[in-house]
Parts: sequence; C-alpha cells; structure tokens
Amino acid sequence: MPPPELTSQINSIHGVRLAGEPSIWDIQIGYPADSPQGTVTSVTPHEPSHEPSTKDDFESPLALPALTHPHIHLDKVFIHSAPAYAPFLPTAGTFQEALSSTTKAKQQFSHSDLIRRGEWLLAESVASGVTAMRAFVEVDHTVQLICLEAAIALKTQWKDSCDIQIVCFAQDPILSSEHGEQNMEFLETALHRYSQIDVIGTTPYVESSPEAAKQNIEWAIDRTLKLNKHLDFHLDYNLDSNKEALVWHVLQTLKQRNWTTHSTDKRVMLGHCTRLTLLTENEWARLAAEIHENKLPVSFVGLPTSDTYMASPPRTNADCKPPQDRPRGTLQVLEMIRKYNLDAVIGVNNVGNSFTPWGLPDPLSLACLGVGIYQAGSQADAELLYECVSTRARAAIGLSPSHSALCVKPGCRPDLLLVHDRDDTGCGVSRPRTNVAEVVWTPPGKLNRDVVSGGRLKISPFAAADSDALYQF
Repeated sequence: MPPPELTSQINSIHGVRLAGEPSIWDIQIGYPADSPQGTVTSVTPHEPSHEPSTKDDFESPLALPALTHPHIHLDKVFIHSAPAYAPFLPTAGTFQEALSSTTKAKQQFSHSDLIRRGEWLLAESVASGVTAMRAFVEVDHTVQLICLEAAIALKTQWKDSCDIQIVCFAQDPILSSEHGEQNMEFLETALHRYSQIDVIGTTPYVESSPEAAKQNIEWAIDRTLKLNKHLDFHLDYNLDSNKEALVWHVLQTLKQRNWTTHSTDKRVMLGHCTRLTLLTENEWARLAAEIHENKLPVSFVGLPTSDTYMASPPRTNADCKPPQDRPRGTLQVLEMIRKYNLDAVIGVNNVGNSFTPWGLPDPLSLACLGVGIYQAGSQADAELLYECVSTRARAAIGLSPSHSALCVKPGCRPDLLLVHDRDDTGCGVSRPRTNVAEVVWTPPGKLNRDVVSGGRLKISPFAAADSDALYQF
C-alpha cells in the first residue's frame, strides 16, 4: 500500500475560519529556496468575490494546526486485527498477560507483517490529520533489529505525509534478567548502525530491582547525551504507594549530567507516570520546582486509553475493599499545565493489542475522551485538549521550538487540519463545527477532514470536491 498522494504545493487557502477569530481569512504560503518545507507567510481578511453567495461564514472550513502523536507504538499496532496473532488475544486483561502474550506474538513478526500493520496505523492517522508522530519500535533478543528496519522503511516512504520520529525502544530489561545482556547488545548495535534513530527509549520499571531500574535510567541519560538524541522513558507505570517513584531519580540524574535547556536542545519525555497521581500536593509542588528551577527540558505524556485499561492498584487476599472498588489512574494533564506550569500532553500509545485493545489512532477521539477523564467541559478546556494533541504535542517531542496557540499565524509550518461540514449522513443535511470546542466534543469523521502536510493537500475523494475554490496552487 503506497503512502497517500499529495497535490502540488499550495500557494494560498481562501475563505477559512480560524480558532478564536471572527470572520473568515485567507492563508498565504511561501516556499523558501533554502528550506524543504513551506511557511505561512501571511494571514489576511478574506475579500469576498462580487458574485452573490448564500454561503454562511460558519460553513467555511475551520483551519487548525495539524495533529500529532507524541507517543505511539508502531510495531505492536493492530496485532488483534491480524489473524496470525489470534492465539494471543487477552483473556485476563492484566499487564503481565499483555507483556507475556506480546512477547510470544513478537516471535512471529516479519518485515512484511510489520510494514502492513504499520501502514494501517499511518493511513488511519494521516487521514485523521496527523502529520507528525513519535513512533516506538522495540529492539531486543526476540525481534533483534527487524522492527527498527521496518520503521526506517516506513519513515522514508511516508516522509512527505508524516514526519516519523523513530524511538529505538527497550521494552525489556537491559541491565538484569536472563536476556538483559543480549538486549543491551542489540540496542548498542542499532544505535551504532542507524542514523535514522531520533530517540532512545527504555522501560526502567521492568528491571528486576530498583537498583537495576536506576542504572537503566543513568545508562539511558548518559548514552542519549553522548549521541545527541532525545530521550523517552516509560516510567512509574503503577498505582502502588509502596513503590518508590523513579521520577525523582530521573530528575536527579538529569541535574547531575547538566541536561538543561541551555546545554542541549534535546528533550526528555516521561510516559505513563501513573504512580505520580498518588503524590501529595507538596510533592507536586516540589516536582514542578525541580524542573523549573533547574531548567530541565522535561515533558510528560499521559496515555489515558492505556492507563485506564491497565493501571490499577495491587489487590491482595487481605484486601477489604468491596469488589466494585477498582480505581484507575492517569496523569491529570490539564491540572499539571494550569496549576504547576508543567509541560504535559496526551497520546494514543497502543492501538489494537493486549496493552490497549480499544480506541482509535485518532488524536481527536483522545481529546474527546479527555473531556470526561478530566471533567473538562468548558470551551477553554477543549482548546487546551486540542493543543495537547497538536501544537503542544509537536513541541514536546522536539519538532518545534515551543508550542503556539491554535490560531494559524505567519511563521507557522503549513501542517493544517481543515474541518468541513460536508454531509456524511446520506440524509442531505450537515452540521458545522463552529469552533474548536465542537471539534473536540464531537469529532468530525474523516470525510470532513482535509489534511495539509508541508503545504501540500492529501488527495481524497472528499477534498477534491471543493478544492478549486478553497486551494490555489
């Protein structure tokens, strides 16, 4: 399956609405000779033609920044959709079962299988409006380098539609267990051989002891600094108050290694971190102070579809809680941003496997879920949730210097999602989304999403229908 076809470069987009702006606007795009990417050069009030029109301003498409996956697994995606993996469908739904069944499934991975399932993810993501993603692929004694090699092939094939940031990821132990030494050898081989790797990722909590977990953290920080790459930890994925939160060791080691916004432009992402939901208010204040005062370029990514499925407190035979008392935990991302001024976003994580058998690779559906997860029903909440799967997410993975608001402005990269009100009911009626909140509260179907990547429109039967009046090439 080839990547989607794109049009030639767009010079201007006419008659669109912008987030938080009245009336309708025209967007001009330029293409500097010294840059492969386009840039929004101006945004000006739309001058209507002299021809009479009955079209309401609210029927003009809403132009928003494109979507981003800040944390998604490319190699384990849609295992449940491939018949070959039917023996590995979940029965208990536990984290340990997911680890075990996925390890067995990985033994059957092949290059063609990885490419096919990866294309499923990319096709659905790009059609949803995703133009950038941080994609995890595992490197260990089971899969060796096969997942990484498939990801590199996909990164090349889909580069015009989606910027794929590859994470060389150690899901399994690298400093303990029977295969730790082998896993480390494959990791080092991958880092030496493939310049296409953008990020190093590890999972400290899978090590056999707290000491080994801390060594995992220290190794990853030292190796990433030396190679000048981004760093991404799966961290503190539990709801056990008896377990030490490893986030403190991460921050301590970053300070010791002088990893600050002044020393490097590479960033550190901490994923899951459900254990942090058990922190006291004083501990949260301390965490924020540690990051801000030391200028640590640390971001957090909450993964609510996985976290609410997997992260639950340990239960014992002596547990006196009623059987229906089953708390779940996921980072309170909006509060982290507003109360503590932390850099936090949300991501899809897994799609169609035992770690997360439910949910879509559509960041807008995740933002919609956030309305309920965070009890965030205001228009301002919806706009912040959109940022968390768009401009904030892109900045958190280091693909833009800082996050911007949702209004398209000069200087922006022309990666856009245009939301239309085309009839997708077959009933001859359509309901416009008049603002960002309505896009988040009731996400439009793909028929109503035009995707512009780097100034080029993704060709689809829907986009072609009214592109002549909207896009000038």
